[in-house]
Amino acid sequence: MADESRHWTFLTNHAHVLVCIARDSGMRMRDIAQAVGITERAAQSILSDLISEGYVTRTRVGRRNNYVINPDKPLRHELEHERLVGELLGVLADESPRK
Repeated sequence: MADESRHWTFLTNHAHVLVCIARDSGMRMRDIAQAVGITERAAQSILSDLISEGYVTRTRVGRRNNYVINPDKPLRHELEHERLVGELLGVLADESPRK
């Protein structure tokens, strides 16, 4: 019997951060961290990765940041590199009710 206390998910924290930004482009770092279940510092590190690789662009709007995802960037793993970030987010960031 599997250890039921063991916690894992199908997506990485990088994907979870992208989903947060796709749902709310002005989401605060604190809120991203809380939604993903990581520290603010980890969320900042992940966002830095996404920005440096061209998956996300950050624009300062007053005292806040606004994030724009580049939907035409390919996924990074060789199993999915022919698919685009926009395709993934088209499925994951949609908040419409499911059957």
